[in-house]
Amino acid sequence: MSRVGATVVLAAMVVLVSACKRENKEAAAGGTPPAEKRSGGKIALLLPESKTSRYESHDRPHFERKVKELCPDCEVIYSNADQDASKQQSQTEAALTNGAQVLVLDPVDSASAAAMVARARQSKVPVISYDRLITNSDVDYYISFDNEKVGKLQGQALLDKLKADGKDKGTIVIINGAPTDNNAKLFKAGAHSILDGSGLVVGAEYDTPDWSPDKAQQQMEQAVTSLGKDKIVGVYAANDGTAGGAIAAMKAAGVNPLPPVTGQDAELAGIQRVLVGEQYMTVYKAIKPEAEAAAELAVALLRGQVPEGKVNAKVNNGQKDVPSILLPPVSVTKENVKSTIVADGFWKAEEICSGSYKDACASAQIQ
Repeated sequence: MSRVGATVVLAAMVVLVSACKRENKEAAAGGTPPAEKRSGGKIALLLPESKTSRYESHDRPHFERKVKELCPDCEVIYSNADQDASKQQSQTEAALTNGAQVLVLDPVDSASAAAMVARARQSKVPVISYDRLITNSDVDYYISFDNEKVGKLQGQALLDKLKADGKDKGTIVIINGAPTDNNAKLFKAGAHSILDGSGLVVGAEYDTPDWSPDKAQQQMEQAVTSLGKDKIVGVYAANDGTAGGAIAAMKAAGVNPLPPVTGQDAELAGIQRVLVGEQYMTVYKAIKPEAEAAAELAVALLRGQVPEGKVNAKVNNGQKDVPSILLPPVSVTKENVKSTIVADGFWKAEEICSGSYKDACASAQIQ
């Protein structure tokens, strides 16, 4: 064999031995060598509105922080639709044009968002329906809370309070959420499953376009005028924003004392109203684990992984049973603000207990 031929054979043997050593090392570390992982990528987070404080204060920062932790090279394309479905459609299109490889979509309108899912499908981009279910669509995953249970917690809390006060045969007002939000329909269904047949009389019931506190205030003004300010024993309000509007209307009308009012989202203003007794309760939905679960799922999908281990339910959206991650909601009154909201760091004591709320915080042993 010539010197050149021997050199070529020797080089080939070195490469082969090196490859074998590398394979043996990988096998010893865990069997089959791991699949190649994408080091970066683009994930779009599309949120519906900013009137509810949770989206900018909690959902967005928790989501972005978790994505950064799991995928330092990933980019989050963020948009807020300001309660405008057509604007969200444009934002979805822009995200796809900008190279988004996963969409995390919290729809303004649960029905019209199906077109956004179809558009993503054309680009072979998976879609996670975040917090609100996108109906009649081929959405890939759904992450939220047990939203019918939210309504049941609200209805049961109101009923129990009125029974304790000896007013469980009186007249109540129901202020639901936005009719375009599938979650609002579930809250309503859950509440009615408790309140219907309870002996309480529904004197007035409203749906609230865009979850607008101003609209809720107008609706409550109408109810007080038609029913009488001394005839309303309780108010079912679907979230803290609508609760705030209802309470403002009753205070302006001279309703005193205020009847028990429900809420949801544990907004700072809502928690403060609970502590001073203007609002009876809110429903705490731990947004950090919800946002982090969405981030984990988005990164997994970006890497081509199937995260079935986290799925704990299937929810039918009218077209399919959507693999879902559902988290438990918690009823919060003055008695457990400290052990839930404060203990979880959702709001800090110094944020809650500012100004005129210091005495109420002291009474609830929140320092």
